[in-house]
Amino acid sequence: MKLITKQLEREFEKFPLYSQDGKGKDAKVLAKFFLQSFTWYVLEFDGEDTFFGIVINGLDGEFGYFSLKELESVRGMWGLKVERDRYFNPTTIEKSDDYYLQEFYKNNLMEA
Repeated sequence: MKLITKQLEREFEKFPLYSQDGKGKDAKVLAKFFLQSFTWYVLEFDGEDTFFGIVINGLDGEFGYFSLKELESVRGMWGLKVERDRYFNPTTIEKSDDYYLQEFYKNNLMEA
C-alpha cells in the first residue's frame, strides 16, 4: 500500500511544518499510519520526508517528528509494514472519534 496518495499530497501542501503551532486541540490531523501497537498521526509535512505529529505506542504518546522513509522501511513482527488508515477522515484533535487520539487529548491537551 502506498502511504501517501495524490489526495493526501494536496492536503499536506496546506499544512507545512510549523503551520499549526499553537493550535493545540484545534490542530487538524491529516492522516493516520499504524503498525501493531504504534500509531502516527500527521499534523504537518515538509513536502519531502519529514512529518510532525503525534506518535502513540499503546496509551503512551508524544508530539514529535518522524520521516516518510522510516515509515516505509520499518518492519514489525512477521514482516508487517506500516499502513495508512484508509478510513481515517481528517479532523481536529478535539473532534476526532479515534480512541487513542482522544486519550492523548485528555492527558495532554485538555484545559484544566
